[in-house]
Formats: sequence, C-alpha cells, structure tokens
Amino acid sequence: MAKLFFAQRQDYQNALIIGRPYRKKPYLGKKSDTSIHNICIAAIKRKTMKPYDFKWTRFYEESADFKNSYQGIEIELSDNELVICSTVIDKDNFSVLTTQNITTKENGILSSGNLNGAIDKLYGNFKGIKNEPITFGLLQLSNGNEIRYFIETHRASMVMIYGIRTRIQTEE
Repeated sequence: MAKLFFAQRQDYQNALIIGRPYRKKPYLGKKSDTSIHNICIAAIKRKTMKPYDFKWTRFYEESADFKNSYQGIEIELSDNELVICSTVIDKDNFSVLTTQNITTKENGILSSGNLNGAIDKLYGNFKGIKNEPITFGLLQLSNGNEIRYFIETHRASMVMIYGIRTRIQTEE
C-alpha cells in the first residue's frame, strides 16, 4: 500500500513540474476472456470487408463453431478460453488465435505460445504478391521466442491481423 501511495504521489509531483493536470489512472484490472473475445470480434468486423466468405480464414462469434467446423484439428483450451479466429489450410498447416494463446502448425510442426506480453514483429509481406494466397506474420512472445502464423492474403488478411493486433492491445 505504501508503494502505491508513493507512486501516486510521485506522479502528482511530476505532473506539477511539467505543468500538466494530474489524473489518477483508473485500475482496469484483467479483462475476462469473454470481454477480450467480444472486443476482438468487433474489431475484426469493423476492419474486414464483407462478405466474409474467405477460402481458409474465419472468425468465430461462438467458440463452439471452430470445433464443429474442424473436427480433425485438436487444440487444448483452458476453462474460459475462447477461439477468436483461424486460418486453416489443412490439418498440417493452420493458425488458431484464442483469447489466451496462438497455435500454429506449419508442415506438421506444432508451435504454441501465450499472448500475454507478446509483441507484433511482422504482419506479413504484401508487396508484389498478387498471386500468393498465403503469407506469414510474426510475433515475439514474452519469453523471447518467435512464432509465425498464417495470413490469407487480400481481404481475408484483416481477420488475423486485426484479431492479433486487438488481442495484444487489450492488455495495455
């Protein structure tokens, strides 16, 4: 409690020095998985052009839709974890974004990581790839590891890009 008071007092003193009004920062707490899911789906819908009839990419307003659509793909979800979006080419090449993790299987090699503290490194290479159907994005996880994820090009790219971007921003 003393540290918190001191930090607030220091913020107040710094605000006085630089001549800005002091505003106490509200405590927002950790968002629930349902809240993160709703925020991400809303961002995807705002940024993606209709119709949402993409070849490999989908977003899921109901998490159960993923399990029903891709019964051959098994990913482990914790109790409250919800699927936000995915790019599924086949059972050996896919990326799935959830409210807590990203899971990618590239050429049969599965990699997964927690998104808390992750940083966007790359949203794919879209220059001069008019005929390429897929590109890769890159995330750096909080432990320093990097994980690639599939992005379907053209209109569908907004689903994975804004799903991941918004999920990362919900922590701030």
